[in-house]
Amino acid sequence: MVSILVSAAKVLRCFSGDCAEVSVTELVQRLGMPKSNASRLLRSMRDAGLLESVGTGKRYRPSLMLVDVGRSYRRASTLVQRADEVVARVSAACGHTGYVSQRDGLDITAVTDHPGSNALRVVSSIGRKLPAFASATGRSLLARLTDDEVTALYPRGLPPQPSATSPQDMAHLLERLAQIRRRGIAVSHDEANRGVSAVAVAVGDQRQREEVSLCIVFPAATCDPAERDQIAQDLFDGAAEIAGLVNDRLFPISLVGKTLKAA
Repeated sequence: MVSILVSAAKVLRCFSGDCAEVSVTELVQRLGMPKSNASRLLRSMRDAGLLESVGTGKRYRPSLMLVDVGRSYRRASTLVQRADEVVARVSAACGHTGYVSQRDGLDITAVTDHPGSNALRVVSSIGRKLPAFASATGRSLLARLTDDEVTALYPRGLPPQPSATSPQDMAHLLERLAQIRRRGIAVSHDEANRGVSAVAVAVGDQRQREEVSLCIVFPAATCDPAERDQIAQDLFDGAAEIAGLVNDRLFPISLVGKTLKAA
């Protein structure tokens, strides 16, 4: 039974903003399991209500039950709810798209989003997995770890960089994380998405063993330095409120009340 659950979890992790459906052949390629096992597993997950068939073909996608489970998760997590309220407020004020994201190993995934209201805005990509080391949200969360803990996550060094502006090696990543700890905010430019910049702040509840990153993304060409600084300040101030409520010992309380610079 345990092995079946582990296999089912591996299938569910295949789905993301870039992968809405899978076939038996794709599952064999992704997970390296025998074709007969992949076919049987997908059918079993469909029969159990975890997946549903797409049309009359042999492709599968997450079921509505999983959508309901996701909604329940967001309602059950007080930290996610509080972070989402802050992101919604900042997004409404600046008109740019905002996310609340969480880290899962080496990846980062948005769990809630607020599409921007500006005419030119970044399209929402909730559910899409991003490399933690090469995104503002990911680095904001990695910065809450010690350097030794971060190094242990990448025993073979960093994977291929998605952008020239991403950390190029472990020393560069640790340098960027140290900067985040000093500044209280993480920034990215032209990394996960070309022409897009982001500002992120992380906060956590040690009692619940939960951490989230609050992030605003925007077209780099249309957001001037003053606006970026204001977004960073608003995100940080909102995260600081949450940190006070949950007694987040890792949040840089010493920076509260100081003017932040994202540019």
